[in-house]
Amino acid sequence: MSPRAAPPRFGPLQLALAAAGTAAAALDLCMDGWVAAEYARRGQPGWAALSLSLLAAASAAAQACSWLWLRSDPPALRPAVPVALLAALHLLQLGFFFRCLHALKVGWKVCWAKAEEEDEQRHMAFLSHDISMLRLFETFLENTPQLTLLLYIILRTNKAELSQGLGMGTAFLCVSWSLLDYHQSLRSFLQDKYELSLGSSIIYFLWNLFLICPRILVVALFALLWPYGVALHFPLVWLAMFLWVSLQGTDFMESSGPEQLYRAMVAVILYFSWFNVARGRTLHRSIIYHGFILVDSTLLALAWLWGWAPSEEYSYLLPVVSAALPCYLLGLGLRVTYYKWLHPNMQVQQEGAYDEVDTSGGLEFRSFLEPDLVNRRMQWLAQTQFPVSQQARQHFLNGAAAV
Repeated sequence: MSPRAAPPRFGPLQLALAAAGTAAAALDLCMDGWVAAEYARRGQPGWAALSLSLLAAASAAAQACSWLWLRSDPPALRPAVPVALLAALHLLQLGFFFRCLHALKVGWKVCWAKAEEEDEQRHMAFLSHDISMLRLFETFLENTPQLTLLLYIILRTNKAELSQGLGMGTAFLCVSWSLLDYHQSLRSFLQDKYELSLGSSIIYFLWNLFLICPRILVVALFALLWPYGVALHFPLVWLAMFLWVSLQGTDFMESSGPEQLYRAMVAVILYFSWFNVARGRTLHRSIIYHGFILVDSTLLALAWLWGWAPSEEYSYLLPVVSAALPCYLLGLGLRVTYYKWLHPNMQVQQEGAYDEVDTSGGLEFRSFLEPDLVNRRMQWLAQTQFPVSQQARQHFLNGAAAV
C-alpha cells in the first residue's frame, strides 16, 4: 500500500497571506461602516440603512453557516473555548473573525512551534478551507451588492466621494481575493503538480472580473431609471437560480434545513457570477447559465437605453455601456482559454494510486484516509469543480475499504 497522502503544506508565506486576508476583511468592514456613516452625515439615511442592511444580511448568513459547521465538526477540531462563548461570538457577528484569528494561531504554531507537525498541518488545512468558503459567501452576499449600490449612487449623483472610491476599491479587492483563495483552496485537494501558477491565477482572476463587472454595471444602470424595478428583478432571478440549484441536488450541508440556506446563498452568487454546484461535466450547465445571464443583462441594458434621455452630463455612459458586451465576451473567451489549457483535468497523468487518490482522466484527488481530518464540505465542492468518474470513485472506495 502506498503511504498516505500528505496534506498541502502550510508555511510562512501562507501564514502571511492568511493574515493579509483577515486584514482585508477587517478593512472592508471598516470601509462599509465609513460609507454608511457618510451617507447618514450628508442627510441620506435611506442609503445608509440600505448599505447597513446588505452588510447585516450577508454577515448573518455567513455566521449561520459558520455556527452550523462548528456544531457538525469533530470535537477535536473545534476551538478550545466554551460553546456559549462561540454562540455569543456568532450572535455578535464576530464568528468569522474568530475563525480567522484561531486559524492564524494554529498557523503560527505550525510554522514556528515544533509540535505534531503532520496533525497540525491537517488541522490548519481544515480551518483554511472553511474560512475560504465563508469569505466567498460573505463577499458575494455583501460586496457585490455593495458595489452595485455604490455604482448606482455615484451615477445618480454624478460624483464620487473619497469614501465611495475607497469602498469600491476594497470591495473589488475582497471579490478578487475571495475568488482566487476559494479556487486555490479547492485545488489543494489535488496533487501538488496541479498548483495554480501565476499565469493561471491572472487568467482566472481576469475572466471572473470581466464577467462580473458588466453584470454589476447593467444592474446599476437599470436601477438608475427604475430603482423599484431592481426590487422585482432580483427576487425573480434569485428564485430561478434557487430552483435551478435545487434541481441539481446539492449535498453540501449536514441536513436538509441548512442545505436550503446553502442553496439560497449560492443563488445570490449566481445572480452575479458562475458557481458550479453539481458533479459531472459542466459544459451544458455553463452554456445555459451564461446564455441566461447574457440575455438578462442585455435586456437590462436595452431597458436603460430605452428610458435614457441623452444629456451632456451623462454622455460618457453610452460608450461605457457599449463596452459592456465586448467585456463580457472577452471574459467568456478567457474562461474558455482557462478551461482548455490551464484547468487540472486537462492535464494528463499516467500513473495513479487509488489508495491515496481519486482519479478521473488523469486527475488525482488527495484522500487522507482520515475522515475526521478531511474537510468533507470543501472536498465535495472540489469534486464538483474537478469531476471524478464513477469508475475511478468506486475503485478508490474499494481501496479505502480495504485499509
